[in-house]
Amino acid sequence: MTSAPAEGHDLPPLLRDLFPTRWVAGRAGDVLQRVQHVLDTEIAPTAAQRDRTGGYPHQAIAALKRTGVLALALPRAWGGMGISQELSLELMLRMAVADPAVAQIYKVHDDLVREIFVYSPPDLRGPLARRIVDEHVILGMAVAENGRTADSFLQTLARPDPAGGGYLVSGRKIYATGASGADLVAISSFNPVRASESGNLREGVRMDLVPRDAPGLVFHHDWNRMGQRATDSGTVTLEHVRVDDRWNALSPDTVLPLHVSLRFQAGFSAILTGIGIAVLRAVCAFVPAHARPWGAAGVARADEDPYIRRQLGEIGTDLFAAYCSVMQAGRMLDGYEQGDVSRNAVAMAASAARSVATRAALRATTDAPGVVGARGTDAAIGLDRYWRDARTLSVHDPVDWKNAEVGRHLLTGWEPEPGLYQ
Repeated sequence: MTSAPAEGHDLPPLLRDLFPTRWVAGRAGDVLQRVQHVLDTEIAPTAAQRDRTGGYPHQAIAALKRTGVLALALPRAWGGMGISQELSLELMLRMAVADPAVAQIYKVHDDLVREIFVYSPPDLRGPLARRIVDEHVILGMAVAENGRTADSFLQTLARPDPAGGGYLVSGRKIYATGASGADLVAISSFNPVRASESGNLREGVRMDLVPRDAPGLVFHHDWNRMGQRATDSGTVTLEHVRVDDRWNALSPDTVLPLHVSLRFQAGFSAILTGIGIAVLRAVCAFVPAHARPWGAAGVARADEDPYIRRQLGEIGTDLFAAYCSVMQAGRMLDGYEQGDVSRNAVAMAASAARSVATRAALRATTDAPGVVGARGTDAAIGLDRYWRDARTLSVHDPVDWKNAEVGRHLLTGWEPEPGLYQ
């Protein structure tokens, strides 16, 4: 007797057998196949144009919404598919191969969904889940503030509404990735009255889910960085934006998950690796078709040049190591949530992946274009955007701190305290 074939789909190889097919079972496989089709046919072909024009990628996100992708990370208990964090990282990486700006916007949604359904009040979870599943609502984030240090917050204030029944939030946010096109924006604020009355700073912290068109919520569209241009990660200001406790996702008596920052880092590593694979794919397609061999090589075609083969082979193996590191970080994150590994083991895996992925992506985006010849620098080909995207993502937080933390652990057994960046 033969058994029925398992439901699911093979995701196509990212680059020949170095990054081969991946089988994904069940409903998630159906969704990911649809996502891959949209990435290949709609998002990747228009990524260079979005890089040139900037602004939020409304059409690309709308195309992704139709696939059902926004419910992948939603827990099954709330109508989602509850995919593993490893598979989420695979998805972010594949999105980054097509367009890293789109990948970063999706990453924010994925991270927030995983967090909110851990620490939010139970009464919020049902309405939010229904909106994600039925309305394909995407979440954005406006958290970062221009404090003295990168981890300074609590400058955006929530005051009781004199009219009653809510709070008024005022402040300024920077690096608000995905916020300008999100359906709901997660906005952090601080209620000094609540903190003072309770004697607990933590109880004054809020995380409100605010509709994009809420009065007083202004998106300035001033993101003018050299890379990740289509994230529209610019300034957001709030002037007496009204919120209420029904959509405050941060329950004050909930213990916050200790691995949020590690998931955050692993996502960046996935996107960086995807950028590296993307530029390698572009160069490997260009060289056989358009590059001219160097005279001294004595070969008829550029793809027969042994130095070109060696260069691209080294870049490919670096990216293979980065890919494996990212997937291992994902497995460790899943293991931590299942109680199988320590937080520090996850921290070491996430820091190692960030280090390897950063180096591999920067080398790929810098050196791979070097084998195409001068004609490969044509603006119409746009190889420069890969480096600009990778370099921009790589400086979001210093990778040297990841290396130093791993080294300190190796030398002394030190374990990093949970924090925003470690």
